[in-house]
Amino acid sequence: MKKVLIIAEAGVNHNGSIENAFKLIDAAVDAGVDYIKFQTFKADKLVAKSAKKAEYQITNTKNANDSQFEMLKKLEISHEDHERLIDYCNSKKISFFSTAFDLDSLQYLKDIGLDLVKIPSGEITNLPYLRKAAGLFDRVILSTGMCTLEDIRLAVDVFVKEGIDIKNITILHCNTEYPTPMMDVNLKAMNTIKDTFATEIGYSDHTLGIEVPIAAVALGASVIEKHFTLDNTMEGPDHAASLEPRELKAMVAAIRNIELATAGSGLKEPSPSELKNMVIARKSIVAKEQIVKGEVLTEENLTVKRPGSGISPMQWDEIIGQIASKNFDVDDLISL
Repeated sequence: MKKVLIIAEAGVNHNGSIENAFKLIDAAVDAGVDYIKFQTFKADKLVAKSAKKAEYQITNTKNANDSQFEMLKKLEISHEDHERLIDYCNSKKISFFSTAFDLDSLQYLKDIGLDLVKIPSGEITNLPYLRKAAGLFDRVILSTGMCTLEDIRLAVDVFVKEGIDIKNITILHCNTEYPTPMMDVNLKAMNTIKDTFATEIGYSDHTLGIEVPIAAVALGASVIEKHFTLDNTMEGPDHAASLEPRELKAMVAAIRNIELATAGSGLKEPSPSELKNMVIARKSIVAKEQIVKGEVLTEENLTVKRPGSGISPMQWDEIIGQIASKNFDVDDLISL
């Protein structure tokens, strides 16, 4: 059975506090995820100082006055703090991961030992960024919020031309709205992506709740990414669309159950666990009334009841008209 890779997206939900980041790592460990992912960027390399915030960012930060730059500047993680987070992850036996949002940050993540790159949805049309990522990393996870199939194709072409094996590319269906309305999820597009590009597929979720990522696993997702927070009432751009720790734990447990439920052979046959119940739940042909030896077996003196340890009712037509070979009391299993 292939295990689904679960990425708990802490992102910037630390609110600039290393103590909050440590608490997020603890929550991710308790939930049983595979990776905890942060975001690596320098605000002055990511966004122009005049860039406005998205509507959801204004709503979630409760601040319409500051710019994207001002918001993101407060959420940077220093190189020193990256090292502290990695050390803490190692001590807790959870894998550290991060998404880079600029060229220097891509190089930094490579330099500190990451062997897998996550391309965020906003960078999928950034050719210099894609080329840099492809030149540094051999494995790619690509989010596709706001994308058409053509957008995805152009990005995948960059990776393949730079020598990345298509088997090492995982494409995540995604919707870049926080939270994503259920009517906009379009989860079937995940398998359209698989059919089109013949890659591993997954799902990066921004809906409220845990139902959609669980459904994505049932549909074949090999990677699930989900934002989480210590408290979704905290001020910040992503808290409102994030799971709290107890919800993250419930999502992981449900995904692991779905892994087991979908890991069968596909053959329709009795499972080992249910074989013992066949004789209990199925029925046999039994005597409806007393039958004496030599009497004809008829629809009037036979009936069908549990247990299923006798002659199957599917042989009813063969039994009708036979001669009783011995006496039968009421409810005795018929035998020939």
